[in-house]
Amino acid sequence: MTRKNLQLSDVRKFIPSRKFSSRKGDNGVVLVVGGSYLYHGAPILSSMAALRCGTDLVYTAVPKTNVTSTRSFSPNLIVIPLADQKLTRGTVTKLLGMLPRNLDAATIGMGLAIQEKNALINLIKSLLDKDVRLSLDASALFPDVLQFLCDKNVVVTPHAGEFQRLFGVSPPISKNERTKMVEKYALDHGITVLLKGPTDIISDGKTTFLYEKKTPAMTVGGTGDVLSGLVAGMLSKNRNTVESASAAAFINGLAGKKAQKNLGLHMTSMDLIDELPGAMKPFDKIV
Repeated sequence: MTRKNLQLSDVRKFIPSRKFSSRKGDNGVVLVVGGSYLYHGAPILSSMAALRCGTDLVYTAVPKTNVTSTRSFSPNLIVIPLADQKLTRGTVTKLLGMLPRNLDAATIGMGLAIQEKNALINLIKSLLDKDVRLSLDASALFPDVLQFLCDKNVVVTPHAGEFQRLFGVSPPISKNERTKMVEKYALDHGITVLLKGPTDIISDGKTTFLYEKKTPAMTVGGTGDVLSGLVAGMLSKNRNTVESASAAAFINGLAGKKAQKNLGLHMTSMDLIDELPGAMKPFDKIV
């Protein structure tokens, strides 16, 4: 077991260089599935974060009721209307028929209303069968999915409450005991766990990184949605899940520090996204 505090020098190794000769799609194609009547903003935040970390193409699948607001938010988003207000088996079947063949990574769950658990399981299994790397968050985190994720290039990004719902146990307050628990469940289920908190804990059960953010302003809603988009964006370029999740946590935290420095305790998640290009710049490499 390797355990260490995450450093900028680590993240430099985790983010691959971009080739001068690269074309559209070579630097990542990402799918975002989320949103509901109440939570229209969550998939937008994830999608913009994925774009801002250097992903070439982002497809945003949202319920029909959210399509107009999502499209009007940014012309950079490729919006796929979901057939129903909530995730159903029929919705998933139609969505799978609309996806690009060169999809690298997907993030699922942000603000997503799920009518049928089997619909989510079908979506997850179908994407994994296509060798798509996954980031699962929010409503996509429930125990039924775990049996399908083992050794399949999957990152889960729970906060403490979602961790308890997913694994059936509440993370301890002690950082050391908390870290041990993350390591245990990551190893047992063959996944990478990114437990969000004042100190992010990222582990695949073999390698663990700790990242202390010191950014209380990031308790504002939506910062986890930004992180989910970053994880998917990183996964679209680096198949190593613990490296991609760690890079995403570091960039998210770095952008949060910049936003908190500029705005104090009054930032929003859009302010966080605005800081992502500056946070990413030290890691830009072209070969």
